[in-house]
Amino acid sequence: MLLDAFLAWFHYLAIFVLVVVLTAEAVLLRPDLTPAALKRLVIYDRLYMFSAIAVLATGVLRLTLGIKGAAFYMGNPWFHAKITLFVVIGLCSAPPTLAFLRWAKQARQQPGFVPTEPEIKRARRWVMIESHLFIFLPLFAVLMARGIGA
Repeated sequence: MLLDAFLAWFHYLAIFVLVVVLTAEAVLLRPDLTPAALKRLVIYDRLYMFSAIAVLATGVLRLTLGIKGAAFYMGNPWFHAKITLFVVIGLCSAPPTLAFLRWAKQARQQPGFVPTEPEIKRARRWVMIESHLFIFLPLFAVLMARGIGA
């Protein structure tokens, strides 16, 4: 029981970090992006990746070591919807990550570099899509945890 509680706690902490970092990215992606903010953006994106890995790892641990067991989740369509949505969000994170890496490379070559406003808007759009899709994860989790649809 205690292990299950700690696994849930670590899972929630990873989720909260992910949400905070995603929010920070959205805040920085403004037309007035500065070179210093661009450096922070790259750091935040790495933190986003690590937090997403932590969410996935703690989720797998809850699945395999948690009280309910894998059988409870595997037969539930909301579990599959949640995992699918998590993957879709991960795929949506690829375009901004690639843009941030490209911008960081340009910034190393050209001190003071900042991306154009259309490039910033495009990256922000992807981050906002991720953020809006993320809203459905807790809904799917609640439906899944209560065994609805199984």
